Amino acid sequence: MTAERPLWRPNSERIEEANLTRFARQAIRDWKLGFNDYPAFYNWTIDHPEQFWDSLWKFAGVRASAKGARVVVDGERMPGARWYPDARLNFAENLLRRRDAATAMVFWGEDRVKRRLTHRELYEQVSRMAQAMRALGVQPGDRVAAYLPNMPEAISAMLAAASIGATFSTSSPDFGVQGVLDRFGQIAPVVLFAADGYFYNGKEIDSLGKLREIAAKLPSLRRVVVVPYVKERPDLSGIPKGQRLEDFIADQPGGEIRFEQLPFEHPLYILFSSGTTGVPKCIVHGAGGALLKHLCEQQLHCDIKPGDRLFYFTTLGWMMWNWLASGLASGATLLLYDGSPFVEKGRILFDYADAEGTTHLGTSAKFIDAIAKAEVEPAKTHKLEHLRTVLSTGSPLAPEGFDYVYRAIKRDLCLSSISGGTDICGCFVLGNSILPVWRGEIQCRALGLKVEVFDEEGRAVTGRKGELVCTRPFPSLPIGFWNDPDGSKYRAAYFERFPGVWTHGDWCEITRHEGMIIYGRSDAVLNPGGVRIGTAEIYRQVEQLDEVVESLVIGQTWPPGEIGDVRVVLFVKLREGLALDDWLIARIKEQIRSNTTPRHVPAKVLQVPDIPRTKSNKIVELAVRNAVHGQPVKNLEALANPEALEHFRNRPELAEP
Repeated sequence: MTAERPLWRPNSERIEEANLTRFARQAIRDWKLGFNDYPAFYNWTIDHPEQFWDSLWKFAGVRASAKGARVVVDGERMPGARWYPDARLNFAENLLRRRDAATAMVFWGEDRVKRRLTHRELYEQVSRMAQAMRALGVQPGDRVAAYLPNMPEAISAMLAAASIGATFSTSSPDFGVQGVLDRFGQIAPVVLFAADGYFYNGKEIDSLGKLREIAAKLPSLRRVVVVPYVKERPDLSGIPKGQRLEDFIADQPGGEIRFEQLPFEHPLYILFSSGTTGVPKCIVHGAGGALLKHLCEQQLHCDIKPGDRLFYFTTLGWMMWNWLASGLASGATLLLYDGSPFVEKGRILFDYADAEGTTHLGTSAKFIDAIAKAEVEPAKTHKLEHLRTVLSTGSPLAPEGFDYVYRAIKRDLCLSSISGGTDICGCFVLGNSILPVWRGEIQCRALGLKVEVFDEEGRAVTGRKGELVCTRPFPSLPIGFWNDPDGSKYRAAYFERFPGVWTHGDWCEITRHEGMIIYGRSDAVLNPGGVRIGTAEIYRQVEQLDEVVESLVIGQTWPPGEIGDVRVVLFVKLREGLALDDWLIARIKEQIRSNTTPRHVPAKVLQVPDIPRTKSNKIVELAVRNAVHGQPVKNLEALANPEALEHFRNRPELAEP
């Protein structure tokens, strides 16, 4: 395909049957609107937010005991706008709409465990968990935490907590003791759900040793509920207040769930920032905002319909787990997976898709890059007959990643690169099943969010790189940070750079197709000679080379110890058995120079055996930059492989011109 032709364009039947088409037609009738094209429709959603969000509430059939006439109060204030101030609803009630024998969730624990839950079984399990929590005295506003794999009991525990009005928070079992305490220690949970272990890459990994230490250091806990996973009857000795799940709910009969009717902004989740620059921030999200945002993204942008089969590769350490769970509110069957995505040489997720009829397959750009390097070609080995959308997030998907998806996975699907974050428990930019997919571009901005790109002076620009901002309030803005009573930390995190405007921290560009290209995090942008360069621009070129598995680039202050310019330093992880030599260095530099500018060419190219990353698989340029400059990395517990940082410290090559 040339740059002037999209990689994919929906046919007329797909457009006609899309949720978004039905929604737009209904809104046009209801509000007597006069437009008939997508740009005008998007502008209506941001210019008339009361009409848009009210239409979505109606379209998605939000369940609430009260809604009220007011949609937003102080709608020009950010932060400070209040959405649906008179509403009363329950998040869990909106996800537990069904009680029939259809499948609600499928679970694969690598190739070791396979389970299914019907809607009836899910409702019953949630009911019994909620009753057991109430018996412990759990009340609205109490915190309930989970240290679990991505298994059905995690979603059941969340729904049980939400039905009461308790605030739910999660961490994945690959976190170490201190990493969990850095998170849960700040919020004082009263109940902790944990598994006895998990599987990864064919290995059985015990969690009980870490759980004993964690439970002993959380004095707020009234109960530690252990979910058997790798063993039928795990040994709970030494776990303070420990109890197996079956015993925890043994005396609870189940039956009708009492859904507490709570304010729209009642705290539903506490999510944590990555914590690579200090103790993680505790970001509090309201139930109504999270519900409306996820309904908007899943039904309008992703075109999820009742009966669809929704998969996202995630752990409980990533907000995509919260996003995935919300699929129940749109009538989707959730396809859960725990373990390594590279089982069966990267084919297991596609085996799962064929076996369970996946309609929406979500993963990370890094996974797509990795299976492309490994020359995995699901189009030749799998049917994927039901698959109509692939979602990618976690880092920018390079144009070559787009090519790979359409060449090697499936030609007729909507490739939805999406981006947002823990901060809003959703997306600022994402896909759209009625719009074309252009190579290397995220399709569109989120409906209802006035997303713009600002230059250094705070002016909105198109076709130029700048800061991703949102200039009007929307319902899933965080309520605030935990233990930040005056809101000063919250305001400092997002609203200091441009007062009254959310600054997200992405370096990006709005394209002529009204799509978005993200070039990396703003705080990792390189600045050699005063020219700002997004790290993704360099990764795209380097990782096209067969010899390179992965790379990481930073700006090194040069000369060392002086306040002056920076030079670009590139670290590469090569295929096994390869060594970096002068020929390969020259090839890497030429690849960058020929396809970008001389400013992008690194002054140094160095080999490392591994690239440090967070638990959600994001590479950590800032941590590496600190290590290179001899500065402390404040929170090693946030990293999946902290030992990898040692390959970047005290490199003699970085003291040389």
